[in-house]
Amino acid sequence: MAVLGKKRLSTGRGEDAGILARAKQTLSESRILGVSREFAGDATYVAKRLAKSTGKAAWIAGTTFLILVVPLIIEMDREAQLTEYEAQQSHLLGAPPTTMS
Repeated sequence: MAVLGKKRLSTGRGEDAGILARAKQTLSESRILGVSREFAGDATYVAKRLAKSTGKAAWIAGTTFLILVVPLIIEMDREAQLTEYEAQQSHLLGAPPTTMS
């Protein structure tokens, strides 16, 4: 350790490391810090599980939509096009247009 006048300056080594080192050691041994770390670990675990479950649910919903709803939409569009085509043909041939309910 260096001596400057009557005050000793700490070099940060050894047992007499200074106020900051002692405060850091006291804080690291604190029960509050341990509880905080445990809480942060639990929160991280829950967030990961939630993200994984949400991803699975999104996958199931997306594939169900593709398998069940998209073909229905395509078929309804084809039916509408066919109805429109038949209306055009009947108009060109001179028949009175029919209304569909």
